[in-house]
Amino acid sequence: MSKTLSFAGVHFTVAFLVGYLMTGSIWVGGALALVEPACNTVAFHLHEKVWKRIEQRRAAAAAANGDGHLAT
Repeated sequence: MSKTLSFAGVHFTVAFLVGYLMTGSIWVGGALALVEPACNTVAFHLHEKVWKRIEQRRAAAAAANGDGHLAT
């Protein structure tokens, strides 16, 4: 959990700095630090769901092949 919190801190800091350095506005940097990680979290969740589905299909194909290897 420490590593996750540490990464979240880094993510928020980078998002803030990018927004601030590009605009010179603390408000834009702060808004970006809040919005971008939240959007990225949703995108990551959807990405993981897609990959889980892909892995399930690959496992089913390997099982259907009967030898544990994917048919090519």
